[in-house]
Amino acid sequence: MLSKNQEYEMAIDDIGNDGEGIGHIDGIAVFVKDAAKGDLARVRIIKVKKNYAYGRLMEVLTPSPDRRDPACPHARACGGCSLMHLSYESQLAWKQEKVEQCLRRIGGVFDIEEKMEPIVGLKALEEAEGPGLRYRNKAQFPVGKDKEGHIVIGFYSRHSHSIIDTDQCLLQPKVFDEILSVCRSFLEQNIIEPYDEETGKGLVRHLIFRWGKATGQIQVCVVVNGPVLVSRDTELRFVQSLRKVPGVAGIVLNENTENTNRITGDGIRVLWGSETIEDRIGDVRFAIGPLSFYQVNPSQTEKMYQKALEYANLKGGEMVWDLYCGIGTISLFLAQRAKNVYGVEIVKEAIDDARRNAILNQMENVTFFVGKAEEVLPREYETNNIHADVIVVDPPRKGCDEKAIETMLKMQPDRIVYVSCDPATLARDVKLLSEGGYCLTKACAFDNFSQSTHVETVVKLVNIGVKPDFTVHLDVDVDDFYKTVGEE
Repeated sequence: MLSKNQEYEMAIDDIGNDGEGIGHIDGIAVFVKDAAKGDLARVRIIKVKKNYAYGRLMEVLTPSPDRRDPACPHARACGGCSLMHLSYESQLAWKQEKVEQCLRRIGGVFDIEEKMEPIVGLKALEEAEGPGLRYRNKAQFPVGKDKEGHIVIGFYSRHSHSIIDTDQCLLQPKVFDEILSVCRSFLEQNIIEPYDEETGKGLVRHLIFRWGKATGQIQVCVVVNGPVLVSRDTELRFVQSLRKVPGVAGIVLNENTENTNRITGDGIRVLWGSETIEDRIGDVRFAIGPLSFYQVNPSQTEKMYQKALEYANLKGGEMVWDLYCGIGTISLFLAQRAKNVYGVEIVKEAIDDARRNAILNQMENVTFFVGKAEEVLPREYETNNIHADVIVVDPPRKGCDEKAIETMLKMQPDRIVYVSCDPATLARDVKLLSEGGYCLTKACAFDNFSQSTHVETVVKLVNIGVKPDFTVHLDVDVDDFYKTVGEE
């Protein structure tokens, strides 16, 4: 019987959904953060549940051949890089297996190994650094104080709002390190108070940097608890200090006075330069503002969208729906090959960006709707008789809504391309679409967020005939599924 605070020697034989190692003691699965598959470890039990337990890694007695020293000294404490202790090759292998396991066990695709293409990983972007680094185009740094009253800027510790002070992040372009140094020096020299979440006092809450990989343009946004950064004169000196950094094209102020964990407020004021920067994915141009949703890994995103376009197999005359379209990134990719594209997104500001990006690219065959996919799609199909040859979906982590899936099945497109950020909800929806007459024929995973547990997947489903009177019920508990990983 496992006992809390007791230490055990344990072989780690699997990896869980959150990147934690899994071993077994007396038949009970024990989840251990920072452990690697293949480790022999000394583990202290910190929590015991009915069918599983959690342990703390105390010592690696025999390291796994997959284990590596993390490139970042903060990797174990930081909430961002939960897999940095693994070789990049083993990270990719685990993500491929994770997607296959979900599609097999939840989705019922028992021949998934035959249909799954090799995962698309990152190449090394810097000569002196390995693969899976320096890929992000956006950074969000919370600003605060330590116990001695010194300014700290960095990232939140795992499962907390305690800030780990750092002067760099290996997932972001090196120029961000320089901008962070300039901002830190300016705040310290001008004695500008960071925001305190507990009291609601203080001024500077976050620093947000964005980089257009294709253009080299950089945007700096400072989020403040008030209308100005101390004074107009202070703002002018802040601009002067940042303009010295090559590539900086816009410096903006975002006002957020709410007592909330929300990072940004609604108001944007340009201090210098442009309110937007420009980037390209393939041949499609995008204007990106401080509040715009935009993929953080443009190199991988281009590969992923090219795969979605390949799976859509457009010939030029198709009517295409893009559900959960965001700022229209996939919609505009599809519009290059389709007759008409209809994008749907619930966030009005994202649709505003999508429409601007359509104009920027001189694309007139794209129409965007604001609203829930499960409401807009049935309305336009049943009332306005807008059909679909191809439907592309890129839903949030929770997957597609029941009503949206039901309407997709009624519309009977020839192909459905599903872009997913969560393998379990993808597999659940694939099962429902399969029961409604579709067959998964191809799938490909993409490592858009290396060093983390997240993985993107694109699958192709082909219409092989619908079953009558089909009703969708989302009755698969994906959280329960993840807790059974490692118990087979």
